[in-house]
Amino acid sequence: MKDYYAARAQEYDKIYLKPERQQDLREIEAWLPAKFTQRATLEIAAGTGYWTQFLIKTVQSLVALDAASETFQVARSRLGDAADQVRWVIGDAYDLPQPATPYEAAFAGFWFSHVPLARQREFLNGLNKVLKPGAKVVLLDNLYVEGSSTAISELDAEGNTYQIRVLADGSEHCVLKNFPTDTHLCELIEGVGSNPVFTRWQYFWAFEYTVL
Repeated sequence: MKDYYAARAQEYDKIYLKPERQQDLREIEAWLPAKFTQRATLEIAAGTGYWTQFLIKTVQSLVALDAASETFQVARSRLGDAADQVRWVIGDAYDLPQPATPYEAAFAGFWFSHVPLARQREFLNGLNKVLKPGAKVVLLDNLYVEGSSTAISELDAEGNTYQIRVLADGSEHCVLKNFPTDTHLCELIEGVGSNPVFTRWQYFWAFEYTVL
């Protein structure tokens, strides 16, 4: 996965250009920043900084973490002078660096769908360790929409689904991509979070909860 996104860094943002998704994106871009107003925030899998550019407008402070340094080159260019307000960290989402002071919020855009079912609870437990009780968590990701989403090419024995992604150089990559339901997400945060809220657009979903 890390190698795939490193190779895809320069073309990743094409996903945000699909005409049918523009209305949803404008709504989410307006909706998201208010969730993090004046909060010390961790962004996981920040990638090319598409969502970072909106978060930085309202947060108290922002740490952006990603496993691929290549994507941060794109992110810094996108944010311009605002990039200096972000602390960019190369790291592992399953082994988050422990901050001196726990974060007050966390955001992961288009990351959770790449977490294997067997590791989803592990990821959430690790995330909780770097967050204050009462912290806000927002996960944002894709709904599967026939005709817009890449077709599912494989289903493994654990229930994970996969897509074949083709990059501009012609290389093909089998990428894990799950599409969780709101019920599944609510079950996952039992004992970890409270006050779950699931928001659905035509092409995307968001899941919010408060850390216990």
